[in-house]
Amino acid sequence: MATPAAVYSYRSKRMRRAFVGLITACLLLATGQTRAEQATVAVAANFTATMAKLIALFEHETGHQVRASFGSTGKLYAQIRHGAPYDAFMAADAERPRLLADQGLAVAGSQIPYAEGRLVLWSRDPNLFRDGREYLNSQPQRLAIGNPKTAPYGIAAIEVLENLGLAGALSPKLVSGDSIAQTFQFIATGNARAGFVAQAQVRAYNDEEGSAWQVPKTLHKPISQHAVLLNRGHRNAAAHDWMAFLNGAKAQAIIREDGYDIPRQSTH
Repeated sequence: MATPAAVYSYRSKRMRRAFVGLITACLLLATGQTRAEQATVAVAANFTATMAKLIALFEHETGHQVRASFGSTGKLYAQIRHGAPYDAFMAADAERPRLLADQGLAVAGSQIPYAEGRLVLWSRDPNLFRDGREYLNSQPQRLAIGNPKTAPYGIAAIEVLENLGLAGALSPKLVSGDSIAQTFQFIATGNARAGFVAQAQVRAYNDEEGSAWQVPKTLHKPISQHAVLLNRGHRNAAAHDWMAFLNGAKAQAIIREDGYDIPRQSTH
C-alpha cells in the first residue's frame, strides 16, 4: 500500500504535468500556432517555376507542407471530376474553377484570381525575329501552341492568330502540346523553331536568350488564372492558409516578379 507521502508525490507530479500542458496550450493559442498539415494542390503547368518559390516561402512561414501536381488546366479539371485527391486547384483560367463550384466539387465562394498570364511568342534563336507580327506573316513551317482544348494559353494563341488574320494560313503548321509546359519543351528542344508560351516560362529559362515578342493584350482575351478550394480541402488548415497566402503581398510580389500581372480584385 502506497504511503501518504508517495501518493502526494504522485499527485504533485501529475498536477505539474497538467499545469505545464495547460500553459503550453495557452501559449500556442496566444501565438496563433496550429498543428502543421499538408495540402495537395493541382496547378496549371505554366505556373511551375513560380509555384516552387511560393511553396518554399509558405512552408517556411507556416510550417505546413504543400505538394503540387502540375498539368494542363483541362486535364487537371478532368482528374478532379473523377475524384483525384486534391485540396485546391490553381487553374490557368476562371471557367473551370467556376464549373467545379457549380458541380458541387469545390467550396462555394472560395474562388479567387491569383495571376493574369502574359503570352509571348518565343524562339531559342536570338536572330529569328524582332517583330512577332512579321515572323508570323512569313508563315513559319512549324509553330508550337498549347492544345486549345486543355490549355488556356493555347486558346489565347488561337485568338492572336485569328485577330491577325493568320489562323487559316497557319492552322496546318501548328504543333500542339498537351500543356503549355510541353509546348515550351517543343521549342526548347528545337522540335519547333518558335511558338506561343507564357512569359513566366521564358523568364525562368533565361529571358535574355533567344527571340521574344510580348503579345499585345489587345490581341487576345485576358488569361485570368483562378484558384479554388476543393471539397477535400475544406477541413484542411494548410489548404485554407494556402488560399489566403496567394492573396497576400509577399506571394503577389513573387508572382509579379516572375512575369505575371496581378488582378486588381486580388491586390492588397
